[in-house]
Amino acid sequence: MDADRLEHFRGILTKQLRQHTEQVRDNQQAALDMIADDGVKDSVDMSLQDVNQELQLRLGERESQAVADIDQALLRIEEGSYGVCQSCGKAIDERRLEAVPTARYDAACQSRLEAEQGLDDIATL
Repeated sequence: MDADRLEHFRGILTKQLRQHTEQVRDNQQAALDMIADDGVKDSVDMSLQDVNQELQLRLGERESQAVADIDQALLRIEEGSYGVCQSCGKAIDERRLEAVPTARYDAACQSRLEAEQGLDDIATL
């Protein structure tokens, strides 16, 4: 992959990193705000608060994983291995990288991995 394309993907990843990092901060703050609320509540309010806290924590985990995936992709750019399938060593199609800039596998290897893990019948983005 040429230097211009690598810079293009670095820009996309950097923008996504900022967005996801802000989202992690927002989710953490929302979870802390829920914990700090010490108003009088009945059991329904407390149950709803527990569900909301769990949801915030799960969203935070998902965002944190996205940040880690982006960091790994940026590291691969620095190392010179970005755009190369980590399974077969072939180039990952740039259309796939446009859709999923953090992709570590080409479409064929990703499909094979998902089938092995039993994820082939789950809808993906």
